[in-house]
Amino acid sequence: MVAAAKILGAGLATIGLAGAGVGVGLVFAALINSTSRNPSLRPQLFSYTILG
Repeated sequence: MVAAAKILGAGLATIGLAGAGVGVGLVFAALINSTSRNPSLRPQLFSYTILG
């Protein structure tokens, strides 16, 4: 019973990490899209991306 609870807890933690990974991917995808539209703003956009 304890082993099953440990496995269930690990699975739930993995779901949370997947959500965080998707969020980070969306932020950097927006950076690439913005940089392709206006390359001169790349340094400013990159600093915003790292912060947020």
